[in-house]
Amino acid sequence: MLRYLILEDGSIYVGEGFGSDKETIGEVVFTTGMTGYQEAITDQSYANQILVFTNPLIGNYGITLADYESLQPQIKGVICHQVARHPDNWRMQTTLPEFLKQLDIPGIQGIDTRELVKKLRIHGTLRGKIAASKEDAEKIATELKSKNVTQGIISRVSTKTPYPVPGSKRNIVVIDFGIKHSILRELAQRDCNCIVLPYTATAQEVLALHPDGVLLSNGPGNPEEMSEATKMVREVEKYIPLFGICMGHQVFALANGAKTYKMKFGHRGFNHPVREIATGNIGFTSQNHGYAVDAKSIDKDNLMVTHMEVNDNTVEGLRHKKYPAFSVQFHPDATPGPHDEDSLFDDFMSMIDQRKEEKRHA
Repeated sequence: MLRYLILEDGSIYVGEGFGSDKETIGEVVFTTGMTGYQEAITDQSYANQILVFTNPLIGNYGITLADYESLQPQIKGVICHQVARHPDNWRMQTTLPEFLKQLDIPGIQGIDTRELVKKLRIHGTLRGKIAASKEDAEKIATELKSKNVTQGIISRVSTKTPYPVPGSKRNIVVIDFGIKHSILRELAQRDCNCIVLPYTATAQEVLALHPDGVLLSNGPGNPEEMSEATKMVREVEKYIPLFGICMGHQVFALANGAKTYKMKFGHRGFNHPVREIATGNIGFTSQNHGYAVDAKSIDKDNLMVTHMEVNDNTVEGLRHKKYPAFSVQFHPDATPGPHDEDSLFDDFMSMIDQRKEEKRHA
């Protein structure tokens, strides 16, 4: 079954379809991760995007329920060079093509992904369509140029109603911008008692729960659309220890006067080196974002930069100078990926405990 990837610049890539046979439109991005295809596909930060895998073979160890990062992923399509014909693993419950078909997500294999990724690196992220025919390719390319495929996407991936993740220790409010299950797993491992709230939660709603800490999750789209969330953070950070991850990092920055910008092709993969400025230590990190914080816009009276990306010097971490609040652009939960920075969750716990101790002796 021939399928076509048509880009807004008029390029056409031909391959063999797998998974769902529907047509779909999305922002075409790539990941450099060599494993973790299931976690990437189910990561809500890829909502309304068509994901290109640079690793030449995916699907070799199948799919398992334990590796879901969300149950209803909003990714628009999967592009790869080759899907494994005979996947095998003791944890495997189904194959990648069967998994995508079940979720109604189309895929194409057989494409020269090296050439496609090179185009995205040179020209930047492009909008594209997975189509059954190339007959109207010129018309499709023209239509793609006018589409904003990720606008308002957080409203689709965030929870509509609050829900608990029970524990017996610290009370954590989690703001869901499109949260990965691995973040909740990290909090559960520390026996936190969590309440997950929608991205629309107000400061009053957060503070009414009397949390010990607030975590801002990852999520897709443009952080500058999160004006209500930035208002909430600006108020909550005065009273409650706060930790932002990925989109949460960008919202935290915006709440404190910084600006964000769209990157040429973003950071997506599990091998991004990040330097901690205070120690000079370099850790390899899992990342998935198309926007970054503008270093020149940071108010140095309020925020300090704690981490920088080694390859391009983008801002990877911030800490508030007056309040117990910090954020990182990468994923310390690292599922999949290196666990070099998972101690940041312990730093968050220590910040909470210290604040509680200060209140106790006030």
